[in-house]
Amino acid sequence: MTQKMQDNYDAGSIQVLEGLEAVRKRPSMYIGSTSSDGLHHLVWEVVDNSVDEAQAGYCDRIRVVLTADGGVSVADNGRGIPTGIHRQSGLPALQVVLTTLHAGGKFDNTSYKVSGGLHGVGISVVNALSRHLEVSIVKDGVLHRQAYSRGAPLGPVTTEPVHGGHRPGGTTVTFIPDDQIFDSCEFSFEILSRRLRELAFLNSGLTIRLVDERTGEKRERSFHYKGGISSFVSFLNENRAPLHEPPIFLSKESPLEDGGYFLVEAAIQYNSAYQEDMFTFVNNINTVDGGTHLTGFRAALTRCLNDYASKNGMFKKADESFSGNDVREGLAAVVSVKITNPQFEGQTKTRLGNREVKGGTEAIIYSGLEQFFEENPSTARKIVMKCLETSAARQAARKARELTRRKSALETASLPGKLADCTVRDPDEAELFIVEGESAGGSAKQGRKRHFQAILPLRGKVINVEKAPLHKILNNNEIRTMVTAIGTGIGSEDFDIAKLRYGKIVIMTDADIDGSHIRTLLLTFFYRYMPRLIEQGHIYIAQPPLYQVRWGKNRRYIYDDRDLDALMQTMGDQKPTIQRYKGLGEMNPEQLWSTTMNPESRKLLRVRMDDAVEANHVFSTLMGDEVEPRRRFILEHAGEVRNLDV
Repeated sequence: MTQKMQDNYDAGSIQVLEGLEAVRKRPSMYIGSTSSDGLHHLVWEVVDNSVDEAQAGYCDRIRVVLTADGGVSVADNGRGIPTGIHRQSGLPALQVVLTTLHAGGKFDNTSYKVSGGLHGVGISVVNALSRHLEVSIVKDGVLHRQAYSRGAPLGPVTTEPVHGGHRPGGTTVTFIPDDQIFDSCEFSFEILSRRLRELAFLNSGLTIRLVDERTGEKRERSFHYKGGISSFVSFLNENRAPLHEPPIFLSKESPLEDGGYFLVEAAIQYNSAYQEDMFTFVNNINTVDGGTHLTGFRAALTRCLNDYASKNGMFKKADESFSGNDVREGLAAVVSVKITNPQFEGQTKTRLGNREVKGGTEAIIYSGLEQFFEENPSTARKIVMKCLETSAARQAARKARELTRRKSALETASLPGKLADCTVRDPDEAELFIVEGESAGGSAKQGRKRHFQAILPLRGKVINVEKAPLHKILNNNEIRTMVTAIGTGIGSEDFDIAKLRYGKIVIMTDADIDGSHIRTLLLTFFYRYMPRLIEQGHIYIAQPPLYQVRWGKNRRYIYDDRDLDALMQTMGDQKPTIQRYKGLGEMNPEQLWSTTMNPESRKLLRVRMDDAVEANHVFSTLMGDEVEPRRRFILEHAGEVRNLDV
């Protein structure tokens, strides 16, 4: 029996949360979550303030330090947070900014033309969610300091002269996140590196240094790119063969009807590969879901290439034209928009909604590209020829794609992969195991729970999609079988996540070099042609045991060498029997079920994509056409190999 709620809902029922109390009561409203994403969001709020100073022309150095006590320190050489008395409150402006929501210098266009954070909640939210925070500001030879705990000042602002004048001006914010709020308070060096590298690319001339003081061996990375987003595109194409050097760079500022500020920058470079690598930003925020700036860019690119090809007689037929997909294959591009009043769709700021940005971006990109093509006809022709080849391949791919479309959930009898489907039709319950070879496939089919587990054995290695156009990929039997079984379609034209038939897609390969290669080929395919399956957490890697250890009447499965070493140290004088599994087929159906497929006891690794730029870089290095980057990678990481199967 549930307790009845209070009947007298009146004025006395209304609560007013004072100051930063609301942030601590509902932290996810302000930082998205209290998981790792929310934890790192605290750093972005502080760093973004320093970057805003850089964009305004007052800062060129930012230093981020992961401190030994679990905190983060962010220092810049900008103007510093104002320290005078705030007229409305009678408090120091520094304290107002640190303790009051919606207090900041970004609500008009006088202090900052553009800013990533426009709500005035950034640093006050960080303060509210920190166990301890200290801010130091140097202005006119004076050091101003104030410390806080969980949003409350521990004392007044103190001042002291900076002796010798050696300490530069600027702001330093040091905070330790509150373990009462966050699931974990451990910061990731790699996550921070990714975002700081992005910010350095987007703000040419800015130097950002990241230092990790948490371990005995100090780690450091420094990011500085004179070429800005052109350097970003060169980085994306580092392990590929560009069709033209250097990247095309377009930049133009345009006024808005409301008197606001609008700047578009774009860097474009085509390569000989078959993927599109497109990154868009608004006021340094990565708009992963695109928006009006991306729509305008794509429209301009397609229209300009169609006009150039038509005007120069490069189409074979009078009514021939490029589609958007034709002009984006092999394209690496970065579009960065700076605007005074961005309107984002959703709390996470991942999609831009300003209507005027579409037309403004399209006009700027079209006129800039048109002029570039007129002045650089050889580059223009190379790009158009690439698009013509893509267009021809698209016609072939259209025919091949029809073979992968599934008319009903049961139409699998003639598929070469011999899909053994499950009976459940709810994707949230269904699992698809993609298994290497017929032998392992046979064991998996016998050992599985048929109600919710489907088995798809692969014959041989799938095609390396990094080196092949779409029509060749779709003509590969193993790829076609997978696409048909999964049900979503493939590529930007056909993919529909709503048609996904299995909530978990599990790659289950042998623990040898061939199994690792097949797993890598499959991951490359999913990353390039079904990335949303990875983004939404549907792709998993099975973890079959490496060893079976038997001693006396005891038997244990071991999943890595570290656990094996630990077990051996407990054995004493016993000489156990150790069986090393190299293939899934070495296990009988019962063993395969209990160790690798049983939800109660198995270990699955969910495939995540924390860093899209780095993932793109690694896949193009390891799976692309260029040999030299792969050789360098192998030499650099050879010492990290633990199990070498030769």
